[in-house]
Amino acid sequence: MIGLTHWRRSARRQLILAGCSALLSLALVCQAQAADTQAADEQKLRELDAQWSAAAGAKNVDKTVSYYSEDAVVLPPNSPSATTREAIRSAWKEMLTGPGAAISWKATKVEVAKSGDIAYVSGTYEETVNDASGTPIKDHGKYVEIFKKQTDGTWKAVVDIWNSDLPVPAPAEKK
Repeated sequence: MIGLTHWRRSARRQLILAGCSALLSLALVCQAQAADTQAADEQKLRELDAQWSAAAGAKNVDKTVSYYSEDAVVLPPNSPSATTREAIRSAWKEMLTGPGAAISWKATKVEVAKSGDIAYVSGTYEETVNDASGTPIKDHGKYVEIFKKQTDGTWKAVVDIWNSDLPVPAPAEKK
């Protein structure tokens, strides 16, 4: 009888150890898969951001706006927030179709949350527009885009903000 009780305890310990070992192995595999997904998502976002810049560079308003989620917020400099699809489209249409308009940007940092459902992209942009006299004005600055993974697995920008590195012009003198 004592031998049978000892055997049961030993078997129970072995079962517990095997279960713990299996859980640890599963945790390590899940962690490795999360890291692989994170790196793939970072690469996907770099490519997506480059495609978005190319669409804006081609002055394709509809394609440019398609990178935003339905509930996106766009925070352009020196303008009110654009919180509706139509307001976002209108802001981009004004930027892309003005005389002499040219814009491009490049991601310098992409960070995906460990959860894999949200990320940010930051980088630099260059833009040219013509002033009222037709003289080209060149601008450059930085931007941050916050992306959210959609239910279909695609990434869409939910927040977009950019601002100039150039100093604010001095106020015009009153006559």
